[in-house]
Amino acid sequence: MERIIIIGCGGAGKSTLARQLGEKLNIPVVHLDKLFWKPGWVEMPTDEFDALLRREMEKEKWIMDGNFNRTLPERISRCDTVIYLDFGRFACLRGVLKRILTTYGTVRPDMGEGCPERVDFEFLKWIWNFNKNKREGNYKLLNEATHAETIVLKNRRAVRKFLQSI
Repeated sequence: MERIIIIGCGGAGKSTLARQLGEKLNIPVVHLDKLFWKPGWVEMPTDEFDALLRREMEKEKWIMDGNFNRTLPERISRCDTVIYLDFGRFACLRGVLKRILTTYGTVRPDMGEGCPERVDFEFLKWIWNFNKNKREGNYKLLNEATHAETIVLKNRRAVRKFLQSI
């Protein structure tokens, strides 16, 4: 495991797992949200984001957390391990609620500068519908990624066990 991507619904703990894995494996972590968002929640232009992402993917080792579906096929083609946090919607909503209660109004270390924690109806709706809209496509991509090890973790206990096994 030297080039790892972590995908899954918001609130599943992608960034937390990325940090913990990075510490255990001594591999740099690339938070895609941190690359993508400019201050004030302004989206980075596509070509600029793609250039930054490719620069990161050229490095020898990395852990990347985040979905960014448009770039997922390219990232999967360059990774050796995909970790899919395939959690249910209530677990993800609990994760977001906990995050909001502990970090609301502050900028998390995995987020772009000048982008304080926030929540809105669209984000909650995205979480609620994530598995309905994304699960099938994610598994299709994973099944096609025969070059990479695929690890599917279904809950936080499975994540803890996985981390302990490393």
